[in-house]
Amino acid sequence: MQHTHLGRTGLLVSRLCLGTMNFGWTAAPAPSFKIMDAALDHGVNFFDTANGYGRPVRGTTEAILGDWFNQGGGRRHKVVLATKVYGEMGTWPNESKLSALNIRRALDASLTRLKTDYVDLYQMHHVDRATPWEEIWQAMELAVQQGKVLYVGSSNFAGWHIAKAQGVAKARNFLGLVSEQSIYNLFERTVELEVLPAAIDFGLGVVPWSPLHGGALAGAIAKEGKTARIAEGRAAEFLRSHRPQIEKYEALCAKIGEDPADVALAWLLHQPAVTAPIIGPRTMEQFLGNLKSLEVKLDDETLKAIDAIFPGHKHAPEDYAW
Repeated sequence: MQHTHLGRTGLLVSRLCLGTMNFGWTAAPAPSFKIMDAALDHGVNFFDTANGYGRPVRGTTEAILGDWFNQGGGRRHKVVLATKVYGEMGTWPNESKLSALNIRRALDASLTRLKTDYVDLYQMHHVDRATPWEEIWQAMELAVQQGKVLYVGSSNFAGWHIAKAQGVAKARNFLGLVSEQSIYNLFERTVELEVLPAAIDFGLGVVPWSPLHGGALAGAIAKEGKTARIAEGRAAEFLRSHRPQIEKYEALCAKIGEDPADVALAWLLHQPAVTAPIIGPRTMEQFLGNLKSLEVKLDDETLKAIDAIFPGHKHAPEDYAW
């Protein structure tokens, strides 16, 4: 397994991040445990979750991780654990977003479910436009001083949000954000306009979510009629409307002899500021398949061919100008 620093920090994380959103939803606890054990066996030490994950009960996913940590064997020590705060965890006031009160309560609740006394990376799941940064950083600083949080990250932030947050953090002599978790894949490259330039300038590691765009980049046409996830609803409509583009992509992957999902993940690993794409396996087979992406090397000719199919923003942040 390859490891790299998370942004400008000294923290080493694996080049693939194990996303746990399916644990307790499409994956029961027992197979989830096996996937996490396999992750450690293969050197994947970066695990991502959120307090709102779990269906029908939010928090279920964190509880599954806590039960797995509780088995011992150095599991918690080996994992760089990331969770999130923002989502609504109840119907009473102050049970969502980023007030100092909710940050304190949500963090303590997450630690209880996770059966640990600290989180390595505490991420804001979304920007809270109604709460001033002075209040947010005061709450995060306190959590760091208490030893409950080591690093702070963001998720779904715009470049402006990152710049604003870092400006206030610097004024408080606080480290501020060390990572940004954004949707980023061949179909969705908007973050190249402002978010990636901001992340690079401020030293944030970028952790892309939905790297396969809901399975559309995982050989959707080749699997057509075999996978329920792409056979109905919005996924089916997306496949219909983007079919020519996906056909060109799958033909390119076939030409270079690589699986489309592996190429999509490998492409992300070639992008500046990207630390680790988040993979969200529901089965052991999917997890082991994702590992193959680390072996895929894309030459300049292939990268240019991919850009021709999925145009990006190579002149950002001035891409809209002359």
